[in-house]
Amino acid sequence: MSLDPELLEILACPEDKEDLIYIETDNILYNPRLRKAYEIRNGIPVLLVSESKPVNDEDHERYTIN
Repeated sequence: MSLDPELLEILACPEDKEDLIYIETDNILYNPRLRKAYEIRNGIPVLLVSESKPVNDEDHERYTIN
């Protein structure tokens, strides 16, 4: 399920207040600066710092290489 582009424009990381990258293949929003992933459950981003997941080096590379 894809997120609305308008929603993506206004979402920000709850921790550093910067933009997030939408990773559609893994259904997450990703903060490459903090290497944290936020799940999207039933089409709703879960933007709680306590619910974020750390991202390993391999996934970080996969998410950030264009």
